[in-house]
Amino acid sequence: MNKTKNGKNILLGLVGTCIALYILFPFYLVLMNAFKKQGDIVANPVSANGVSISQLLKNLNAVIHNSNFNFWYAFGTSTAVTLISLVLLVVLGSMAAWVISRNNKKAWATAIYMVFIASMIIPFQVVMLPLVATFRDVGKFIGISMLQSVQGIVFAYLGFGGAMTVFILTGFIKGIPYELEEAAAIDGCSPEGTFFKIIFPLLRPIITTVTILNGMWIWNDYLLPSLMLGQNGKVKTLPVAVQAFVGSYVKQWDLILSAALLAILPMIIVFIVGQKQIMSGMVEGAVKG
Repeated sequence: MNKTKNGKNILLGLVGTCIALYILFPFYLVLMNAFKKQGDIVANPVSANGVSISQLLKNLNAVIHNSNFNFWYAFGTSTAVTLISLVLLVVLGSMAAWVISRNNKKAWATAIYMVFIASMIIPFQVVMLPLVATFRDVGKFIGISMLQSVQGIVFAYLGFGGAMTVFILTGFIKGIPYELEEAAAIDGCSPEGTFFKIIFPLLRPIITTVTILNGMWIWNDYLLPSLMLGQNGKVKTLPVAVQAFVGSYVKQWDLILSAALLAILPMIIVFIVGQKQIMSGMVEGAVKG
């Protein structure tokens, strides 16, 4: 029995190691080649030959001071888009989840919740072209630019990120005793006051989880910003701005990978710091749901 159990553990360990190496290999390529010259990367991108800290500093300096890349402007745009989207997702998502969870026996609340769940199943590639056309027409109708603008991309992230946010928060709110709200109502607290003074503070653990998950997705996203902001627009997030080093015939791999390292570094730090909170929040939401 012990031999069988040990054999299974060894097999699972080998499978887990293979999966981990497969997932981490792209990170290895980015990190390793950011320390190398263009010629060394082209010669052998997997090898550690040519790795140098001084070369990394040269690459980073070239990336930061490149006028086409405009690192600080792209960094500021990504930061603004991410922070605004996260604040709105957390506030609006928690309000929607609270209303749905407290009216879960009513048909309209169940229908709305099912719409949120169904929207998570639809692949983005199915709606990306109609999305751009719709945003362009809506922008013309209301007189506000919805393409190549921060407000447009933020509005899109609210739509695509709202489903998962409501799904996770709804499961967590169901575990909060309803007696707390009844006691607040007896004391004369309004529904708005009950939510912001009682419910919202109790959501802090799961809000941290939702914020980290959505933050990593929004910060690293390339496809949606490239469609809505365009490659030649003035407003660019970091993943889109990296295209400045990709030409029709020449690709500056040393600068591309150094820029990619700068772009993913903040989210790597956030994930390492908050990974325990992510797992605990997901488990709590699943159990209480």
